[in-house]
Amino acid sequence: MSLLAVGLSHRTAPVALLERVAVTGDALVKLLHDIRADAHVSEVMIVSTCNRVEVYAEVDRFHGGVTAVTDLLGTHTGVPHEQLTRHLYVHYEDRVVEHLFSMVCGLDSMVVGEGQILGQVRQSLRLAQEQGTAGTTLNELAQQALRVGKRAHTETGIDRAGASLVGVGLTLAERVLGPIKGKRALVVGAGSMSALSAATLGRAGITDIVVANRTFERAARLAQSVGGRAVELADVHRELAGADLVISCTGAGSVVIGTEMVARAERDRPLFLLDLALPHDVDPGVRTLPNVTLVDLESMQEAGLGAQGDGGSDDVVAVRSIVAAEVCEYLRAERAAKVTPTVVALRAKAAGVVEAELGRLVTRVPEIDGRLKGEIAQTVRRVVDKLLHEPTVRVKRFAASPAGDHYAEALRELFDLNPKVPEAVTRADVAVETDVTRRAGEEEA
Repeated sequence: MSLLAVGLSHRTAPVALLERVAVTGDALVKLLHDIRADAHVSEVMIVSTCNRVEVYAEVDRFHGGVTAVTDLLGTHTGVPHEQLTRHLYVHYEDRVVEHLFSMVCGLDSMVVGEGQILGQVRQSLRLAQEQGTAGTTLNELAQQALRVGKRAHTETGIDRAGASLVGVGLTLAERVLGPIKGKRALVVGAGSMSALSAATLGRAGITDIVVANRTFERAARLAQSVGGRAVELADVHRELAGADLVISCTGAGSVVIGTEMVARAERDRPLFLLDLALPHDVDPGVRTLPNVTLVDLESMQEAGLGAQGDGGSDDVVAVRSIVAAEVCEYLRAERAAKVTPTVVALRAKAAGVVEAELGRLVTRVPEIDGRLKGEIAQTVRRVVDKLLHEPTVRVKRFAASPAGDHYAEALRELFDLNPKVPEAVTRADVAVETDVTRRAGEEEA
C-alpha cells in the first residue's frame, strides 16, 4: 500500500472552480465512503476548506488510485473530468508527507503562516475517524502533521509571516470605512472561521459585535466570548441596517445575504462585506449597490492579497527547515517499521529450528539430566541469537535509507521468510525472548 494525495487549491484553480468542488456536510461524508469503497483504496481522509480540496488515501496502485479519486470528485461535484484534471495536482509517497507537513504549517496557505489550517486538518481527521475511513496509516500521518504544525507555530514566528485572511480583510475595510475602532460589526456564522473573525474584531477595538447563526445556541456562545450579542439567522436583514462591517462564513452552500436583502436595509453610510465562505455567502450582485463594498476570496485571490507572504523571511526559512527535518525523520521511522515483520519472522524461524533440534536431542539422548539439558539449550539459543544479531541490526539500519526495502527483500529471499504467515506474528514473543537471552549472555560474557 502507498500514500496518495489528489487535490486542487488556490494555487492551481480559480476560486469559482474551488467553489464548485467544495464538499461539506452529508456530501463530504458520502464522498469519503464512495472513495473508500473503491477496490484500490484502503483508507481516505478529505481536507475541504475555502482554499483547497485534497483527498489523502492509502492505495494499492498509483494509477488506479488517481483514477478512482479523480472520477469520484468529478461525479460528486458535477465538474467535467477535463475541466477538473487541468487544475489537479498529485503527490505520491514521500511527496505526500512533505506536502501535508508544509500545508499544516501554513506554508501553502493563501496567507502564509495562518494557523487555522491546523484546526481544519484536525476536523478532517476526526471526521474520517468517525466514519471509519481512516486507518493506522492516515491516523499516524495526520497526527504527525498536526504535531509538526504545532511545533512550527511554537518555535517560530511563522504567524507573523502573513496576516490572517480576516486581518487582510480588515485592512481593506479600513480603506473604505476609515478606522474600524468603534464601528459596529455583524458576524454571520459561528464556526471556526467566524470565531477567528469575532476575536480579531475584538482585538481591533470593535466592541459592538453581533453574531448570527442558524443554531442560536452556538451564536450565543460565540457572542458571549467577545462581549457581543446573538441573533437568529433570520434576523440578519434587520441587523444589516445598523452594521458598518459584515463578515460571513457559514458553510451554508448557498447565498445567505442576497442583493435584495442589502438593498432593503435603510442606510446612509458605507457598508463593507467580507465574504470568507466557499461557496459564496454573499450575492456578488451587491457590488452594484451604492455605498456597498464586497470583498470575497475570489477578489482577494485576483488581487494577490496575502497570497505569498514573505517567502524569504527568517521565520519561513525556519519552518521549512523544521518540515524538512520532520519529513526525513517520519520517512526513516516508516521505512524502519516496514522491516520489523521480516525481522520478527527471521527470529521466529530461528527459534523454531532451535526448539526442533533440542527436541531431537532429548529424543536421541533421553538420559540427559535436566541441568545439562538447560545448559545445552541456553548455549544453542545464545549461538543462534548472536549469529542473527548483526544481520538484524544492520537490516533495520539499512531499512531507514531510501532503498531500504531491498535489504528486507534480500533477507526474506535468503532465509525463505514470509512475514505475513500467522507464525511470524504469534511467535513474536519468541523473538523478544531470544533478544533478552542475548543481552543476558552478553552481560555474563
